[in-house]
Amino acid sequence: MPDKKDLLKQIPQVDKLMQNEFITKCDIYRHEVTEVVRDILDELRDELKSGKLRSIPDNDEIAKSVVKRAAKRALKNKGIKRVINATGVILHSNLGRACLSKAAAEAVVEAAASYCTLEYDVEKGKRGNRTEGIEKYLRELTGCESSLIVNNNASAVLLILSTIADGGKVLVSRGELVEIGGGFRVPDIISLCGCTLLEVGTTNKTRIADYEAAIDENTKAILKVHASNFKIVGFTESAAIKELVALGKKHNIPIIEDIGSGALIDVQRYGITGEPCARESLKNSADIVSFSGDKLLGGLQCGIILGRETYISAMKKHPLYRAFRVDKMTIAAMEATLRIYADPIAAERDIPVLSMLALTEDTLKARANQLCGEIRQRGGAADVVSTKSVAGGGAVPGLELNSYAIVPISSKSAEMTEKKLRNKPIPVIGHIENDKVLLDVRTIFEEDFEYVIDSVVEITK
Repeated sequence: MPDKKDLLKQIPQVDKLMQNEFITKCDIYRHEVTEVVRDILDELRDELKSGKLRSIPDNDEIAKSVVKRAAKRALKNKGIKRVINATGVILHSNLGRACLSKAAAEAVVEAAASYCTLEYDVEKGKRGNRTEGIEKYLRELTGCESSLIVNNNASAVLLILSTIADGGKVLVSRGELVEIGGGFRVPDIISLCGCTLLEVGTTNKTRIADYEAAIDENTKAILKVHASNFKIVGFTESAAIKELVALGKKHNIPIIEDIGSGALIDVQRYGITGEPCARESLKNSADIVSFSGDKLLGGLQCGIILGRETYISAMKKHPLYRAFRVDKMTIAAMEATLRIYADPIAAERDIPVLSMLALTEDTLKARANQLCGEIRQRGGAADVVSTKSVAGGGAVPGLELNSYAIVPISSKSAEMTEKKLRNKPIPVIGHIENDKVLLDVRTIFEEDFEYVIDSVVEITK
C-alpha cells in the first residue's frame, strides 16, 4: 500500500481539477467552485494525515463531490431565494409580501432581460411616456383624472405634501398618526416635507368640527390616513371623507386620502370590511388618493397616486419625483397586473392575493386532506387541523380567515421539525402553535404540493 507521502502527491492540484469536465460544464460560477475545490482538497490531506483515508478518489469522483457541494453552498449563500409560504399570512412582509401573477412575472423578465419601450413610442418613432400604460389602466379602473407611480406609499405621501403643502400646515386626526413598517411615522414624513403638522381631535374621536376649528390662512392640506395596520374599537368617531371634501371646498383646501392597502375592487366578498377602495375615494371627490402596490392590489412594491390633473402635473415636475421614480421592471409588473384587473374574473383567478383570499373553507379542507393522504401513503405521518389565516403586510388588522393546515407528526420537537423544514433547499416556512408545526394550505401554491409532501415525508418517516 502506498505510504502517506505518495498518497499526498496523488492529490490533484487546484488548477488541474478545475479543468475537469464535470466542473467546466457545471453552471456554478468559477470563483464559487474554486473555493469548494480548495476546501475538499484540504480535507483529503487532513484525512490522509490522520489515517482516516487510505486511498485517493479519482479526479472525476472528486469533481462530482465538488459540484454537489458547490451547488448546495451557492443555494445556502444566496441572499434572496424562493421559499414556500405555509404560514397562512398572505401578505407576509418578511417573505416579500404579494406574489405576482404569472403574467406580471413574465413581463418583469421580458423587461429586465431585453431592451424595451420604456420611454419610446414605436408608432411615432420618438420619446414616449414611461408610465402611459399604467395611467391608461388606472383611469379605466378608478375613474381618476390623472395618476403617478413612485417607489412606495411613503414616497407617495412625501411627494404629495412636498408639492402642495410645503411651508404650510397639514391637518391630521390624532387617531391617524400612524407608524408604518420600519419605524416610519406620519409626523416624520410631514416634517420632512417642510410642512407643519397640526393634530386635530383626540385619539378615539375626531369630528368634522375639529378640522374646521383648526383651519387658518396657512392651512394647505387636510390628510386622512387609513389605519391599515391597527384598529381602534369602542367609543370612536371619525370624519367621513365626504365631510372632509365639503369642508375642503368651502375653504379651498385639497383633501388627501392615504388608503394604505390599495384595494382596487370591493373586497367585502372576501369577508374584509372597512377597507377603503380607490374608486370609492375618488367618487367621494377626494382630491388626491395614495396607496401601496404590493398589498391588496397584488403587485410589486410601489406607491400609486391618483387625483386631479392639476395636482398630479405639479408632482411630475417636482424634483423629488425623479428621486422616487420606479424602474422598468416595476412598470412592467404593474402594467401587467392592472391589465388583469380589467377582467374581474381573471383577477380573482390569476392574482395570487385575490385567489388566496377567495379560497373557500371546503376547498381548503379538501386540499389539506389531499396533502395529508399523500403523505401517509408515502410512509410519512401528518394530521389535518383547522386554523386561521390572516392578510398580513400591515393590511386589514384583526381579519382572520378560517383555514386548514397540515401538522407533521414526528418524534422531534416542534422547534426541531420547524427548523428541518426551514432548512430544506427550498425552505418550507410554517409556524408553531400549541407545540405543533402548522403548514397552512391557503398560502401554499398548488405547484408546490409535491415538494411539501416529499419534505414532510422525509422528516416524519
